[in-house]
Amino acid sequence: MALHFTIPIFIPHLACPFQCVFCNQKHISGTTTPMSLTEITQKIERNLSTIHHEGATVEVGFFGGSFTCLDIDKQKQYLEIVQPYIHNRQIDSIRLSTRPDYIDEAELLFLKEFHVKTIELGVQSMNDDVLKASGRGHTALDVICASKLIKSHDFQLGLQMMVGLPGDDADTCMHTAQMILSLMPDCVRIYPTLVIQNTELEDLYLEGKYKAMTLEEGVDRVAPILKLFLDNSINVIRVGLHPSEEFDKGGKLLAGPYHPSFRELVMTKLWYDELCKIPISEHKDISITVPTSDYNVAIGFNASNRNYLKQQFRRVRFLKSDSLTNFSYHVDYC
Repeated sequence: MALHFTIPIFIPHLACPFQCVFCNQKHISGTTTPMSLTEITQKIERNLSTIHHEGATVEVGFFGGSFTCLDIDKQKQYLEIVQPYIHNRQIDSIRLSTRPDYIDEAELLFLKEFHVKTIELGVQSMNDDVLKASGRGHTALDVICASKLIKSHDFQLGLQMMVGLPGDDADTCMHTAQMILSLMPDCVRIYPTLVIQNTELEDLYLEGKYKAMTLEEGVDRVAPILKLFLDNSINVIRVGLHPSEEFDKGGKLLAGPYHPSFRELVMTKLWYDELCKIPISEHKDISITVPTSDYNVAIGFNASNRNYLKQQFRRVRFLKSDSLTNFSYHVDYC
């Protein structure tokens, strides 16, 4: 498998015309002020100096803000920084994240000139009531139109969704996932909603007008959504927020299903649901062959799935297979 590296450049909350109830990009990204153009160049140089894999794909990603909401001259400044590295073949392309209501024909033609390859849209929900309650300022139709326009110009399309927003429930979350699937994105990110300091959601939470999901509820809510995408060969590049000192030790997180290994917990849950289907036998030993890529999560976070099976069998052994994929497994009794 070819190695892929993304050099992340965070431009927190620059030019975004709306304040979503859940958003405090400074705490989420750990970046309090935008990087200067010189600092961006220095970061690119530092990252490139650590990549020594021939044939690796390298991209620069502009994250955190709504990139296409920026003044066109500011967009150009950021994009031009990367161009010498693209021309020297040190960097292959650019990725950026933005809002679905700030995409049009002229913008896409502009981005194409600067070797932007992937555009990620902050979808969050495909339910207009949830979008309104969350202060998003766009509609589900905006997402559909922008996604189709992006794909028609041969960009890679990424779609980001959130679960547990105000007014959200399991049904609206699954509807969002199904709508996202219908747009045929090249990649997806799934984020549980967290209550972060200095947000409107903090006020709603403290006033008792918003109930945050527990970690268990968040895992249960995300699990069927992740499985839907994986079953349909959608590349899910992120589940849960990146581990952050702001959340782990900084006291910026008030409530919500945050865990530094959130994806592993979700995958553990999905494998638990599968392994529970194994019929109990009079045999005392069992061997379970699982896909190599899922070996650790099949065993479970903190070996929780293996420990469950040990309650049913004397000896439990997990084996790897490169020929198995997507929650398939073989069971042998001894």
